Amino acid sequence: PLGPHTLAAARRAAGALVAATDAVLAGRADNAFCLVRPPGHHATTDTAMGFCYYNNVAVGVAHALAAHGLERAAVLDFDVHHGNGTDVIFAEDPRVRVCSVFQRELYPFGNHQSHSGLGVDAPLPAGAGGAEMKAAVESILLPALDDFRPQLLFVSAGFDGHAADDISQLRLLDEDYDWLTRQALAVAGKHCGGRLVSTLEGGYELGSLARCATRHIRLLAGI
Repeated sequence: PLGPHTLAAARRAAGALVAATDAVLAGRADNAFCLVRPPGHHATTDTAMGFCYYNNVAVGVAHALAAHGLERAAVLDFDVHHGNGTDVIFAEDPRVRVCSVFQRELYPFGNHQSHSGLGVDAPLPAGAGGAEMKAAVESILLPALDDFRPQLLFVSAGFDGHAADDISQLRLLDEDYDWLTRQALAVAGKHCGGRLVSTLEGGYELGSLARCATRHIRLLAGI
């Protein structure tokens, strides 16, 4: 669906990733969080879907590569839905590694067992909680990020896997998102000189969304 202001909002959401990438790579900020809607990670190069019109995080990654000459950028996507658009856009680009944890057999209903691109997926079963999520991230995604050694880490931060959010069947809690943020900061500190750009993706239960996004920001800011 489109309203009279949809595309203007979508352009600003994508532009926020450009501005944040410039600020972090210029050293004006240690890291950044783009508190934007609409989200972006389902949008492909030519298709809007799943509340996403432009793929915001992909715009930021492409800008980092083209305007700043980075050789390696990574995306950590922890939305309840697979960031299929980001995955497709960079599927054959060796400069980008997309690492995703999400609920399997949920929108957009891809077959992750036959995934052929360069992305790394950690699908979780319905009903999975923090323990299962942490095990998947520690065994699959963190080793992939360490192996890739990105120069800049992007985060697609979706909070719709929270137990309070009825769009999914995951059972994550506020503290589990704190843990994910700390892992992202650790990867950025180890490989990227602390440089990290995060952006809001999903999250539809307003209480848990507000709490978890606030905690995410506080951890990024070191407060």
